[in-house]
Amino acid sequence: MRRRHELRLVVPVAVALVVFGSCRSGHHGAGPSVPTLPPASAAPSSPTTTADEGVYAHTSPGDMNPAATNALPRVYVPNSMSNTVDVIDPATMRVVNHFAVGALPQHVTPSWDMKTLYVDDDKGNTLTPIDPTTGNRGQSFPVIDPYNLYFTPDGRYAIVVAERLRELYFRDPHTWKVVKVVTINHSGPNHLDFSADGRYLLISCEFSGYVVKVDLDRMEAVDSLDVGGKPADVRLAPDGKSFFVANEHRNGVSVIDPDRMVETKFIHTGHGAHGFVVSRDGRNLYVTNRTGGSVSVVDMSAQRAVQKWLTGGSPDMGGVSADGTRLWLSNRYAGSVMAIDTQDGHVVATIPVGSGPHGVCVFPQPGRYSLGHTGNYR
Repeated sequence: MRRRHELRLVVPVAVALVVFGSCRSGHHGAGPSVPTLPPASAAPSSPTTTADEGVYAHTSPGDMNPAATNALPRVYVPNSMSNTVDVIDPATMRVVNHFAVGALPQHVTPSWDMKTLYVDDDKGNTLTPIDPTTGNRGQSFPVIDPYNLYFTPDGRYAIVVAERLRELYFRDPHTWKVVKVVTINHSGPNHLDFSADGRYLLISCEFSGYVVKVDLDRMEAVDSLDVGGKPADVRLAPDGKSFFVANEHRNGVSVIDPDRMVETKFIHTGHGAHGFVVSRDGRNLYVTNRTGGSVSVVDMSAQRAVQKWLTGGSPDMGGVSADGTRLWLSNRYAGSVMAIDTQDGHVVATIPVGSGPHGVCVFPQPGRYSLGHTGNYR
């Protein structure tokens, strides 16, 4: 595996950007005015996690952010090929709402304060807010190339992952004005996670085989590692000392030491290893083997696969229920969503949705705040 230090150009907003986009033609128009968004709650007094606590110490059942207590229990399904969102009631296993959004919706992302959900309309160059207390959509607003959406652990910035532009847009999560743009000089940046102390992030570059380390204080790329294959989802280990990176073409998971930027271990899981969901007790990592029709259960402390569930279909992205008993995953190539029993891995229900379901969001879930994606909580 090749490691190399990164020197990246960080473009000042005053020089290159206008609110909600860049000066490049074709990526945005005037668009609708920005809607009045709910104010974000204040940052927690201690947004990071100590080694004694463990990274996922505050995501156990019942440890719910008060802002999320009035949310309807729902499963939100962005249908990338249909340009729609289906909303499932997990109690009845039925679609109870359906609405159109911008082109190529990729993920449904909880805001840092858990008051709003955002549909990432990638080719539509918009974010579409959803009120989780009603399950209804709001007015879309322009944001350039939102393949994915994250929030820094302190809640200060939203990070829009512009995959096709190879850029990270650091934005004010209240006004959505661009603060800074970081260029990632590897193709396909898309999934990331943050260090336990909130000083940096690690992002996968799916089409180049690299993972890149970005310093959050400096807001610039500082290091990279060639892991080969097709790296996808990224998740921090419970002790905060390593990152897990799914790799579709290597059919498993890299374990990365972020200090030395080296791969210390590779865990074979199944064909097309793609997505991650952390179990409710914070011990296991559910790994979706998208082209293998299975889910592997990885013990994160032992760094080994301990179970493999044959689910069929094409399991992709999703989340686990608030009580931890159900794992919800999109069937990317089958136009459906699976509900999986987390005790023995059997498929409880398969629910038809639109075409190309992708980043399924299960909401609400326990945690002090959301780091984004489809729901990565701390």
